[in-house]
Amino acid sequence: MILSSVLPAIGLFIATNIDDIIVLSLFFARGAGQRGTTARIAAGQYVGFAGILGAAVLVSLGAGAFLPEEAIPYFGLIPLALGLWAAWRAWRGDDDDDDDDDDDAKVEGKNVGVWTVAAVTFANGGDNIGVYVPVFLNVGPAAVVAYCVVFLLLIAVLVMLAKFIATRRPIAEVLERWEHVLFPVVLIGLGIVILVSGGAFGL
Repeated sequence: MILSSVLPAIGLFIATNIDDIIVLSLFFARGAGQRGTTARIAAGQYVGFAGILGAAVLVSLGAGAFLPEEAIPYFGLIPLALGLWAAWRAWRGDDDDDDDDDDDAKVEGKNVGVWTVAAVTFANGGDNIGVYVPVFLNVGPAAVVAYCVVFLLLIAVLVMLAKFIATRRPIAEVLERWEHVLFPVVLIGLGIVILVSGGAFGL
């Protein structure tokens, strides 16, 4: 049963987390040149995804009152708020790293916080929870554990893939030039999509 759950778990993870590569790549671009960026992004991704798995398991165990289904779309407020804050800072010039042509300035990124990554990961996982719950309800406890273990192992692969993409020279050059625009736009767009697709505020 456990071994037979591995391939479905891999497929389910890919289907529900492939969009995270874009967001994580932007986090890597934002933290370029900062010591410990990879560790903080990985930690944030694990914390956020652990929250997703915990919520999915609790709901599948019948703790629906803990996380009502109608509350999930409102997670979109998290990336929306973070995106608006990043846009405000960029507009004010607080995030401008291009004023100095010094080589050191060009590689000096911004500090990416563990909790920021975790919050965006968790907020973007509302659809994951909605998909994981019926799966967990239809398999045994051992299979649920197997799914969770596979998911957590694949998080490391996802983070490394996002880092690989973000550090390819053509992509890195685009991200370095446009990160201050792309980062808030992607977060704001993500927040709006989560809110609208979930019918938050009657949208």
